[in-house]
Amino acid sequence: MNISFENPDKVNGLLTITVEEADYQASVEKTLKDYRKKANYPGFRPGMVPMGLIKKQFGASAKMDAINKLIGEQIYKYMQDNKIQMLGEPLPSEKQEAQDLEKPAPYTFAFDIAVAPEFKIELNGHNKIDHYTITVDDALIDRQVDMFASRSGSYEKAESYEDNDMLKGDLRELDEQGNTKEGGVTVEAATIMPNYIKNEAQKALFNGAKLGDIITINPSEAYESEAEIASLLKVERDRVKDFKGNFSYQITDIQRYKKHPVDQELFDQMFGKDTVKDEKAFREKIAEGLKAQLAVDADYKFILDVRAYCEKKVGKLQFPDALLKRIMLNNNKDKGEEFVEKNYEQSVKELTWHLIKEQLVAANQIKVDDADVLNAAKETARVQFAQYGMNNVPDEYVENYAKEILKKRENVDGLVDRAVDIKLTDALKKVVKLNEKEISLDDFNKMMSE
Repeated sequence: MNISFENPDKVNGLLTITVEEADYQASVEKTLKDYRKKANYPGFRPGMVPMGLIKKQFGASAKMDAINKLIGEQIYKYMQDNKIQMLGEPLPSEKQEAQDLEKPAPYTFAFDIAVAPEFKIELNGHNKIDHYTITVDDALIDRQVDMFASRSGSYEKAESYEDNDMLKGDLRELDEQGNTKEGGVTVEAATIMPNYIKNEAQKALFNGAKLGDIITINPSEAYESEAEIASLLKVERDRVKDFKGNFSYQITDIQRYKKHPVDQELFDQMFGKDTVKDEKAFREKIAEGLKAQLAVDADYKFILDVRAYCEKKVGKLQFPDALLKRIMLNNNKDKGEEFVEKNYEQSVKELTWHLIKEQLVAANQIKVDDADVLNAAKETARVQFAQYGMNNVPDEYVENYAKEILKKRENVDGLVDRAVDIKLTDALKKVVKLNEKEISLDDFNKMMSE
């Protein structure tokens, strides 16, 4: 076997492999012997089929498979042995000449190789990067207390309508004279929350309404969405266009949402029984959780700033654009060239950061194991629980949920990346000079949305 590699512009490589019969013959013979052991031919006992028959039926495919496997292995071995960083998969070269595998070896195969551009990025104490501390002040704690109280609240009966109340009533379709339409739509205990009505005139009909009042509304005017109208009238969506007239709505129930009092029951719901005993301790516990959660957000911003700093420092890298577009098209055959052209620039931007991060990870000797990935999954689980106000979820439950997340293959790569980012962030905060800044959550969110 002979392998040669040309790389005149440093990023477009041409790898040529010449394969001799001796390179693949042993593999072919082993494969055919395995076929012979399993072959079932009329008139022959298992394992006793003449090799000539086996070669006639399976010889060509065994040869092709052996050559393809050999070439794949040798390409990656050559790249590794010669420390060539390949981007994407090798593609058959446009310079490839047709090879007739029915003729005796040698066979020559040529592959276009996209090579990563050479550059060097280092971060040390001379590099100054912003690091934010998001302040946890009383106003932020107040908002969190209010959120907990709102999530744990309940509905209670009321006699007259106020903003945000939920109404239940009997809905009846009316004819042009304003009478109940014979055979028209009737919905008992139909739920309406007037605050969600977009039309101000229709919404105003409910001002000061009391139990038992009958209000004439027009759903087609009150709501912009066909889905909302279909849900209210309990009809199929394609029938909504048939209901342009008025309906009577007699209020049978008014429910008012009341926030939960800030008391021991709320403390227990949020953090477990008797974990906190008074409002002061409740607020301190909230502040503790907010600091941990906001530290994660601040670290995310830090790694974004590291990325921006490094990309500026590295500058525009030279990539084998034409070849990368071919690779991208090969991986997205169903989407076509328009997709490639539209997304190529962003793909190269992400690729640049990937190459930068590889160097930072290597320089800081970052390695992740199963425990690190599990911890990343647990972090994700806690965030999801927190979004639903579940702050006292037992560690065992969090871990079990994290393991369920990891059972889905599509989640694993993202969590491995997250585990790398966590360790890289911790390492870089010790390496670079941090430009420490305090910022409110509102200002932080505004900054992140810009």
